[in-house]
Amino acid sequence: MTAQALAQVLASGLLMGLIYALIAVGLSLIFGLMDVVNFAHGEFLMTAMYVAFGLVFLTSLDPILVMPIVVAVLFGVGAVVYLGVVRFAMRAKANQGMVQIFATFGLATLLQGAAQYFLTPDYRSIGNSWLGGKTLELGGVFLPLPQIFGGLVSIAAFGGLYLLMSRTDFGKALEATREDQGAVALVGIDRNRVFTLGWGLGAALVGLAGAVLAIFYYIHPQVGATFGLIAYVTVALGGFGSVFGALVAGIIVGFVEALTAAILPPAMKSLGIYMLYLGVVFVRPSGLFGKL
Repeated sequence: MTAQALAQVLASGLLMGLIYALIAVGLSLIFGLMDVVNFAHGEFLMTAMYVAFGLVFLTSLDPILVMPIVVAVLFGVGAVVYLGVVRFAMRAKANQGMVQIFATFGLATLLQGAAQYFLTPDYRSIGNSWLGGKTLELGGVFLPLPQIFGGLVSIAAFGGLYLLMSRTDFGKALEATREDQGAVALVGIDRNRVFTLGWGLGAALVGLAGAVLAIFYYIHPQVGATFGLIAYVTVALGGFGSVFGALVAGIIVGFVEALTAAILPPAMKSLGIYMLYLGVVFVRPSGLFGKL
């Protein structure tokens, strides 16, 4: 492999890794807040992509312009899912963990089935956008503009999330609830409200990722399963509940995927990701930055 080819692989891996991190951070945030793994996370991503596609189709606006609407819609979806499904699953008197798993898994099946029924299994894409099909060349390395934009959005999102967690009252309440759910009630923090907003925030982040992906990736009912599986591996690799771990692990996953695709047939590009994860599981089961 030449130096130029290696630079191309690393650049592509970095850009996709940042997008993977953005997809995964909402999942990590929710787990850190409530110890609940959202098995409908991939379907939230799929929903966001369809919302972006629908808004572009109805308004003829560029997908970049409809991103705030997609984020707002997914925030509402996350809040409604907590209030209508997860809240009741958490009240189960027996096998609470299994109830939560099957509740979110059932929601994933419902969302995917509804998309297939109402929107058909056909692959769709946003044909015209400001960034679509354009690339930037730097020293012989070609960088697609949609992926560059996605990487910048991911960095901005992580920066905004850091400021939210460290500089706002809600962020402090969120962090306190992550540390000790029982103690926060004693100081007047409404735990149920924090959970609702936390689920909304987690869904909004994956909504942002879905709006980015809709610019350059095909949209179909199974798209969430593909990226959802990568998100689970990313979160587990970085450490469940670690927001910083999701960022680092996402970048690692992007690099490993790109290198694997350069060495093996492209259809086997995910092999390196899962081999890396299995290696980390054997050495550090809690993940790189996990506390489990």
